[in-house]
Amino acid sequence: MPVTTVDVLAVPGARLRYEVRGRGPTVLLVPTGNGDGEPLAVLADALAGSYTVITYDRRGYSRSPIDVPFDNSRRLAAEADDERRLIEHAGTGPAHVFGSSSGAIVVLELLTRHPEVVATAVPHEAPLASLLPDRDVWYATFEDVYRTYQESGIDAGRALFRERMGMVRTTRAPKKTELPGPELAAMLDRIRANQPFWFEYELRPYPAHRIDVAALAARADRLVPAGGTTSVDTFPYRPNVVLAERLGLPVLRLPGGHGGYITEPDEFSARFHALLAGR
Repeated sequence: MPVTTVDVLAVPGARLRYEVRGRGPTVLLVPTGNGDGEPLAVLADALAGSYTVITYDRRGYSRSPIDVPFDNSRRLAAEADDERRLIEHAGTGPAHVFGSSSGAIVVLELLTRHPEVVATAVPHEAPLASLLPDRDVWYATFEDVYRTYQESGIDAGRALFRERMGMVRTTRAPKKTELPGPELAAMLDRIRANQPFWFEYELRPYPAHRIDVAALAARADRLVPAGGTTSVDTFPYRPNVVLAERLGLPVLRLPGGHGGYITEPDEFSARFHALLAGR
């Protein structure tokens, strides 16, 4: 196992808990809507032999508390700035940046706002309903999920979300990479505690965000839209297809589904390592 250092970076409005592994070109791994950096640890370990790998808890989640009140209309801009600051503080130059789901939206915002710190941006299944021709249907879907959460609680809201997204496959790690019992329980407790924040501040505004496609077109040589090999027919896969078509790019197929880096860790890390080596 690579040596992991843990620290906290103070940023405007928050304190980011982050981890660094390895040595070499910088890779930043951005958490999904669960906000917790721990599910990316296996991928980070696999890359640490060749790269300086940074993982972290996103602002407002797990061990990265925010100052309240905060301006949610500026949150995506603040998250992109968080990434810039992490790369400049803990990295060794422009970074290869990977994020899945909501984290992929943040990666796109980083490339839009701070291209100087990005060597390669790999947004994996960014759920940007705003890119789709049937966006209004999906906006209504997210409103339904939010209403279910308010009326029937977290479990019901989360179940409806997974159903509507087509996320029916397991997201559990194989036994060989699963955390020991106490650590797994602690992570799951953190993720569950994060869910009200996600429902309130991310579920609806992040998919509705209007990404600056023209800005991304100017940086398309650094952009690698990605999706899972087993999630092609689900909603989260579709927005990257539209984005890739508009920018004249292919969609990189990575092993597994929406959480392939968890469920197929060996295959996913090998394919991702090959991508970075080719850059």
